[in-house]
Amino acid sequence: MRNSVFSQKIYSSLLVAYRWYLQTPERSLEEAYQTALKIKDIEDKHFNGNKISSDSAMYSSSVMDYLEIELKKLLKNARMRLTEFKASRWFSNESKQKAALKVGIEYPSSTSVLEKLEFIDLVIAKYTIDYLETSTPNLSSSSIIVADDAAINQSIKPKSSVPNSEQKPKRKADTTGVLPRSILSTITRLQVELDPNSERDVVNNFRQTQKRTIISIRFILLLIIIPLLTHQLTKALIVGPLVDKFRTSPTVQVFLNSEMEEEALEKIQRFEERIKFENLISNAPPISLEEIENQMREKAQEVAEEFSTESSNAIKNVFADIFSVGAFIWLLIISKSSISVLKDFFDHIVYGLSDSAKAFIIILFTDVFVGFHSPHGWEVLLEGISRHWGLPANRDFIFLFIATFPVILDTIFKYWIFRYLNRISPSAVATYHNMNE
Repeated sequence: MRNSVFSQKIYSSLLVAYRWYLQTPERSLEEAYQTALKIKDIEDKHFNGNKISSDSAMYSSSVMDYLEIELKKLLKNARMRLTEFKASRWFSNESKQKAALKVGIEYPSSTSVLEKLEFIDLVIAKYTIDYLETSTPNLSSSSIIVADDAAINQSIKPKSSVPNSEQKPKRKADTTGVLPRSILSTITRLQVELDPNSERDVVNNFRQTQKRTIISIRFILLLIIIPLLTHQLTKALIVGPLVDKFRTSPTVQVFLNSEMEEEALEKIQRFEERIKFENLISNAPPISLEEIENQMREKAQEVAEEFSTESSNAIKNVFADIFSVGAFIWLLIISKSSISVLKDFFDHIVYGLSDSAKAFIIILFTDVFVGFHSPHGWEVLLEGISRHWGLPANRDFIFLFIATFPVILDTIFKYWIFRYLNRISPSAVATYHNMNE
């Protein structure tokens, strides 16, 4: 009787889960549609049906920040639900539709689905281009007031009289001009100072820069925290119990490699020598061989448990690292807009530094990774990684890596200095050579 009741509970739970799985396309589409309705409601109430933007209504900065954060949440939810809808529809087939009919699930008509998708696309299409990307051309005029001369020179770009849609945007490395950039920067500075709207442009530029900095720092923290949390959670909740379950057998190998075994033997030998030495320097009677053997047996069991735990931990690290790398790649895939903002953030930081600061960072980087003392650091790093994964430290591979990789890295770095930095900031290259000598 108990078995039948238990089986009925299991069957009902599985049926509920199966119904939830079959309703995934309808549920995800409905959630995306409701999210689009919320966005449309905000547009109708506060922006007269227009796009949610600071240019469309007269609100304070706090109100606009709240509305923009709410918009980001709604857009993210809508896009995630659309992705879920597309993925679930991809696996949909005739057998799944028949199974849905058997359990009493009726899918909406194609006309209703198309109407909802059209409405969702109509609402989301207004916000496909990130607001920071659209505002980057306006940064040059206002950044002249608050930036130094180097940033001013880099922000000035020649404008073409005839617009060309096929022409790619020029980077700071490609900016050239007929007149000296100091003259152009002076003329541009005068134009900005005489512009009656310059104060508003400075305020808007400051807000955009602040938002870009917040997004970049938050994304960097996510790139660090999410893989670490994924590693710890998967190791503690998924990988750890499975590895411990399969390694409970007494026939499981204690040592993963010969280095662990040699280290364990060395510990036991030192323990034996310590016992004999302490007995010799003390006034106690000579210890018997049987007592030494008993102490050695206890120490051997303790060392075996220690290295068995270390071997299990190394196996857990391998699978947990795979999950963390997957989480890192997944975060990069879903954060393309944040990556573009981060690139722009680093571009402004790096090229806004002074020449001496650039030279200092270059020398510090090269000395640490490709300098005279770098082989010792690479050796420690590779040995730590091999121990983290329970692999034997292959000395031949380590020496071959040290003999090739830093050289390749040094060549790439020198090419970057010659190809790009020499064109962007020749004075920084000259400062670098003077400091390096």
